[in-house]
Amino acid sequence: MKTIQFREAIAEAMSEEMRRDEAVYLMGEEVAEYNGAYKASKGMLDEFGPDRVIDTPISELGFSGIGVGSAMNGNRPIVEFMTFNFSLVGIDQIINNAAKMRQMSGGQFNVPIVFRGPTASAGQLGATHSQAFESWYANTPGLKVIVPSNPYDAKGLLKAAIRDDDPVIFMESEQMYGDKGEVPEEEYVLPIGVADIKREGKDVTIVSFGKIIKIAYKAAEELEKEGISCEIIDLRTIRPMDHETILKSVKKTNRLVILEEAWPFGNVATEITYQVQSQAFDYLDAPIVKINTADTPAPYSPVLLEEWLPNHNDVIKAVKKVMYKD
Repeated sequence: MKTIQFREAIAEAMSEEMRRDEAVYLMGEEVAEYNGAYKASKGMLDEFGPDRVIDTPISELGFSGIGVGSAMNGNRPIVEFMTFNFSLVGIDQIINNAAKMRQMSGGQFNVPIVFRGPTASAGQLGATHSQAFESWYANTPGLKVIVPSNPYDAKGLLKAAIRDDDPVIFMESEQMYGDKGEVPEEEYVLPIGVADIKREGKDVTIVSFGKIIKIAYKAAEELEKEGISCEIIDLRTIRPMDHETILKSVKKTNRLVILEEAWPFGNVATEITYQVQSQAFDYLDAPIVKINTADTPAPYSPVLLEEWLPNHNDVIKAVKKVMYKD
């Protein structure tokens, strides 16, 4: 095993797949000459050249459409958005063409394309650069949605996404690119649609994904000192979702807390809540609690931003609530 940064895991996954398959290429704003806005494509231009690592104009609709058409013609493009907030400019191509093309063509065309980049908040970036889009894209049949939380998962899942014959939304975080973690020296690929139990526990299940899951780890450590054992599930893939892992855990712990960095209405946690109450209601010893951001646009002020985002104390309070210890 070796220890690398999240951004290096992303670069390794893309580079390994480009060496493996000449149909794979990367395009986006500043991915080539500048080595990526977050240095997640560092060195790739030197190795693969400007025909396979392509700097685009600031036109998300344009290069998203080029990517979709290219994928329909046998290529496997990786389209990087500097942030998924900018994907809204190109969302018509993603939703109305990439996601629907297989069905609309009666299976004559598939669209093996990966749209990747950062999602959710990343500090003082303001309301228009701090939105979480996992539930938006997961609402669309035809798209797969992946949100890894560490370098190991990121590399293995990105390789799987690039090899997949359907369009994949691959979401990262600006605040995770410097995170370090162990990654195997040898090649590996992780299956899409399989959650991972990051911490075994017996008293309460905590489900989360992406960078916000780190506060669940901190909360679980503090709760352990009080004799409360938390099981933490990292979804990794939002769609298709691994309901079975969640249900199996809830049937063991009888309690569920869902932690998500997104607005409260109509999010991933809402879907999980429905699935659990419909399939494991008799196992629940307490109502499900979900933890989200405040129901407002993200503030710019660091003081307000701290209040807007969930923190580990919110997780501790929620766990104690379902344990009837609050």
